[in-house]
Amino acid sequence: MSHHLFLLSPSDTPLYSLTHYSSKPSQSTSSPLASNLPSWSTSAFAGTLTALSGASSASQTQHGQGGTVKIGGGQDRHVIQMIANASLDAIEEVMRKESVMYLKSVDKFNEWTVSAFVTPGNMKFVLLHESRNDDGIKAFFNDVWELYVKTMLNPFHTAHTPIRSPVFDARVRASAKKHL
Repeated sequence: MSHHLFLLSPSDTPLYSLTHYSSKPSQSTSSPLASNLPSWSTSAFAGTLTALSGASSASQTQHGQGGTVKIGGGQDRHVIQMIANASLDAIEEVMRKESVMYLKSVDKFNEWTVSAFVTPGNMKFVLLHESRNDDGIKAFFNDVWELYVKTMLNPFHTAHTPIRSPVFDARVRASAKKHL
């Protein structure tokens, strides 16, 4: 089971992203669309179709001029980014209705659920996940927010620029391992 975290500035510019693979068992659900897809292993869109359908074939390959590229488990990076970007409108809508920082589940796309956390400075933390774990996700978001504030307090870091600190990355990964 995987989790995808995106930290977005108030202008929706990505500042940090993390993909975390959890060792916890996931519920395997088969998508009816995935079972009806043709096997287009030579198509340029094979990975996108697999990811959009929610298929969980870990051994699908795409052949191209440069050799073989592995695409597995519906984990196409571009589709994950598209889902996160598409959920921004839903996040804005929920922000208008509620005055809380942890917005819980704001959107769903196939097997992906989108949870969000918005700071008082309008930073958006977006998490794509496959299973429901509200308490763990809330604790994870609080840890990431604390780490983000500490990073912003660093006089050598400029606000709203990409976060490239290996210490920040290691601590976010440790928090993800602990809570997710």
